[in-house]
Amino acid sequence: MASECLQLRETLLSYHSLSESEWSIAKKSKDVTVWRRPSQEFSGFLYKAEGTVAETPRRIMDFMIPGPCRMSWDSLMTSLEIVKTLDQGCCVVKYTTAGQLWNIISPREFVDLSYTCQHERGLLSCGVSVAHAELKPGLVRGFNHPCGWFCVPTEDPTLSCLTGFIQTDLRGKLPQTAVDSAMAAGLLRFIHDLRGALRGDTD
Repeated sequence: MASECLQLRETLLSYHSLSESEWSIAKKSKDVTVWRRPSQEFSGFLYKAEGTVAETPRRIMDFMIPGPCRMSWDSLMTSLEIVKTLDQGCCVVKYTTAGQLWNIISPREFVDLSYTCQHERGLLSCGVSVAHAELKPGLVRGFNHPCGWFCVPTEDPTLSCLTGFIQTDLRGKLPQTAVDSAMAAGLLRFIHDLRGALRGDTD
């Protein structure tokens, strides 16, 4: 499993090194931008999201990695179970997501290898879907191609830069426009909700 984690890390580093010219803007808010480019893994898009978060990388990642803290604030996640702990910072996690776009996109289930490691002066948390036989009735099994979040300090000691790379095959018969809208909006909401959780907001 160590080799799979290393390969996953190298794949995320390759995404992080892509030049700005290789991305087009998919959605933008005041302080978060989401870009996209065609994925080399499947027929959909690789999305990139970036924004600053007012906390240290370690505390931010404590809120993001699989566990009870993630369930307390991530509005898209409806269940989470660590199926197997493989090594320090490495586990297999099964989770379900809520329906989106007035349930045009129905709830999904994912089973991912999750790996968290040091990156520069910060952290990288990444994942990729793995084979798993059991499937909850009434759910579609989605598939995450290599995904991950880099979180590193900025020159401002009160802020960290959070950069995510997501390429999710939701599977099922879905309009591509619905998938594109849900992915871009979901990444903006993810960073917004994470900021609120770190501030202790309850709304």
